[in-house]
Amino acid sequence: MARAQFNAEVGANREFVRQANRFTDRVTPHSTSPPGGGPDEQGRWPLEAGRYRLIWCRACPWAHRARIVRGLLGLEDVISLGTVDPIRDERGWRFALDPDGFDPVLGIGFLSEAYLATDPDYSGRVTVPALVDTVTQRVVTNDYPQLTLDLSTEWRRFHAPDAPELYPVELRPQMDALMAEIHRDVNNGVYRCGFATSQRAYDEAYEALFARLDVLSERLAGQRYLMGDSITEADVRLFTTLVRFDVAYHGHFKCNRQKLTEMPVLWAYARDLFATPGFGETVDFDHIKRHYYATHRGINPTGIVPVGPDTSGWTTPHGRG
Repeated sequence: MARAQFNAEVGANREFVRQANRFTDRVTPHSTSPPGGGPDEQGRWPLEAGRYRLIWCRACPWAHRARIVRGLLGLEDVISLGTVDPIRDERGWRFALDPDGFDPVLGIGFLSEAYLATDPDYSGRVTVPALVDTVTQRVVTNDYPQLTLDLSTEWRRFHAPDAPELYPVELRPQMDALMAEIHRDVNNGVYRCGFATSQRAYDEAYEALFARLDVLSERLAGQRYLMGDSITEADVRLFTTLVRFDVAYHGHFKCNRQKLTEMPVLWAYARDLFATPGFGETVDFDHIKRHYYATHRGINPTGIVPVGPDTSGWTTPHGRG
């Protein structure tokens, strides 16, 4: 039987079943807690500039979303940023990029320390992004889909004057449905391909992935962005998977019907976003490749990181807009 990358996240048909998000509190202006206080009885933390720290990894697509949305909304001076190393071992995400290996604000060497400070019995996989309270050093949330939506809705008081509407009220029903499809078949779909430990599970994930990419390509052939003429949260979520497709998912996760560069509409769309301020400058192809190929030893036992592919095409003209 094939070896699973994460033994606790395997279903009955040897398919990958992503673990639930453990910490789901929220920062909101509706909290009844005083400034500096903890969560109220509904798990709502007070909205305060400078209090919370977003922990991300340049390699992780889920964390990359939060980094992009934070920047697009102008929240860089409101929510501080901590970056973990792309190489994760049995101890989890570490702050090896910082001097002496400790986050300069939280003073911890591993993100797991904040997880255990919040729940001493936590035994699941430590994940990014995580929003950590710098007062108590507790994890407020690792609920990545809600976190980015909250940055658009609950943090509005601190948005830059020219911040985009990433989650427009009038589009939310259609956006929610579209983002659910993208999550199931694309964002998580590449992992369902890569972490499958049966042929059946892999085949099903592979077919769903490329069927969805075909549908998205048809949609984007007639409009610049997923919801029309403006960038929304849906575009951020799709971008962070597409930008990793050729450097990681095509080979490492066996998502190899085509490379992104061989899907003309999606390739132009991804380059359009890459050229948009707030997107391309947050991408680190070296971190992405080192994380996937050196960390997933169940898939790549040698830990060898490929030299290619050539990523210079990302800055070529996209012809959209």
